[in-house]
Amino acid sequence: MNTDKKILILCTGNSCRSIIAEALINANLDGYSADSSGVKASGKVNSNAIKLLKEKNIWLDSYYSKTLDVVINNAYDLVVTVCSNAKETCPIFPKAVKTIHVGFEDPDGSSFDSFVKTYNDIEEVLLPKVIEALK
Repeated sequence: MNTDKKILILCTGNSCRSIIAEALINANLDGYSADSSGVKASGKVNSNAIKLLKEKNIWLDSYYSKTLDVVINNAYDLVVTVCSNAKETCPIFPKAVKTIHVGFEDPDGSSFDSFVKTYNDIEEVLLPKVIEALK
């Protein structure tokens, strides 16, 4: 029997922050599993995000930039928006679901160091908030 708490990480492009958050949750939080999606998905994962997640040994080839229609009918225990645009345009899910917003700066178009900072911020700030929200 699968008792994982299911989490959806939602942002605009689903190319950086939400993919990093998905990978961090899946790699570090036992009993939790995450998906990610974008309200206007870019269709590709940022190469710096891939590089960083590979360096951290938490990249999975199954990670890809998804549109909302791929995940909208999945059952989630928690939806987390990680950017203001996603928060403002967060869809209504068929099943009532708890939502929280934990915003992070978008590293897209910035240096690799910006991706490292975003990764560290997500690890330090988001993971504890996910655990707290699902107690």
